[in-house]
Amino acid sequence: MDGILNVFKPTGMTSHDVVSFIRRVAHQKKVGHTGTLDPNAVGVLPICLGRATKVAQFLSDDKKSYRCEVVLGKQTDTQDRYGKVINISDKTVTVEEFAGAINSFIGQIKQIPPMYSALKKDGKKLYELAREGKRVDVQARDIYIYKIEIIHINNTKAIFDVECSKGTYVRTLCNDIGEKLGTYGYMNFLLRSKVGVFKHCTAKTLEEIEQIANNGELESLLKPIDYVLYTTPKLYIHDKYFTNIINGVKIRIYDKKYSEDILYRVYCKGTFIGIGKINLKDNIRKLKMQKVFIKR
Repeated sequence: MDGILNVFKPTGMTSHDVVSFIRRVAHQKKVGHTGTLDPNAVGVLPICLGRATKVAQFLSDDKKSYRCEVVLGKQTDTQDRYGKVINISDKTVTVEEFAGAINSFIGQIKQIPPMYSALKKDGKKLYELAREGKRVDVQARDIYIYKIEIIHINNTKAIFDVECSKGTYVRTLCNDIGEKLGTYGYMNFLLRSKVGVFKHCTAKTLEEIEQIANNGELESLLKPIDYVLYTTPKLYIHDKYFTNIINGVKIRIYDKKYSEDILYRVYCKGTFIGIGKINLKDNIRKLKMQKVFIKR
């Protein structure tokens, strides 16, 4: 089977646990996720099967949306409610101050990833170092907060929706909101509501997936590989080049509407072939495939 499955990850499972589950129910080894979701978080976790694992990087780069609750007054070592409390503050803030601090993070910001994360330092995951009581310097990264919408707020806690770029830690955002207010903050819960075109309202639970798989209908849940490449423009090749294009042979492109040096979704004989780019050499424009998804 080849395609992408929109999974609703439950709390208490790692992203790798979900991959293992899908491998078992799909009876397929080639399965991968598209970016980790915290074990204690719930929500959208697209899973790629078969040849679709080649597009995982495009899903990882997509915008993501979350709903979370931030609570003021405490700081934990994991920046969420599951960690050990390391600081407490009784400072009070107004609702207006709280809302202002939350909204001040919209735009491009620097964020230091938390120690309790799967990022690696010298080949070892940060959370492994943290459990050993070790702390290392973690470099701040540029991230982008596209949108924040406050759903409910009082002077101690707030629920808000956030749309953000790849690499954003919502736990850290909650921690930083607290620091900006001169107090502390931690994330009380997290729901990932959207990854690219995949939404939580259409995601299937593990129980639903297992039942559908047992009925031999798992393939009906899969989205095609090119479904996730919705921002990538299409390029159509004449049917006579089908054999050449699936075997990686460069194809000359005469049509000037196709630009050079950008990625295209390539189609031939009405079939999605893969991802390619037009290169110019000796004044000749040729399409070179970067990834081929069709079976040869």
